[in-house]
Amino acid sequence: QVQVVESGGGLVQAGGSLTLSCSASGRTFNLYGMAWFRQAPGKEREFVAAISWSGGVTNYADSAKGRFTISRDNAKKAVYLQMHSLEPEDTATYYCAVDQDGGYGRWHEEYDYWGQGTQVTVSS
Repeated sequence: QVQVVESGGGLVQAGGSLTLSCSASGRTFNLYGMAWFRQAPGKEREFVAAISWSGGVTNYADSAKGRFTISRDNAKKAVYLQMHSLEPEDTATYYCAVDQDGGYGRWHEEYDYWGQGTQVTVSS
């Protein structure tokens, strides 16, 4: 079983930046598709960004494109989400997800392992 752990959340003012980190166990991390989802109170889980096994292909939600950057470091078995120009609407618990089959789609059903989440709160 793959263990997934997120970190880096916190409180930031609107317009500020945060970088989230995710680590995942497994010898084949370099073959995993990775993604970030988020969920705000009273809302459904929402796709944010995903990245292919090589890091060569990324997918972004419209709300994230241009503001957020997903990246990965396979040597460190880590994936990151750099967030800039944060808005109160970005406030949510952010979850890191693993697709052990290497996918990087927008649908939560395809991901196999999830972290516990890290809270991001953006104040206006």
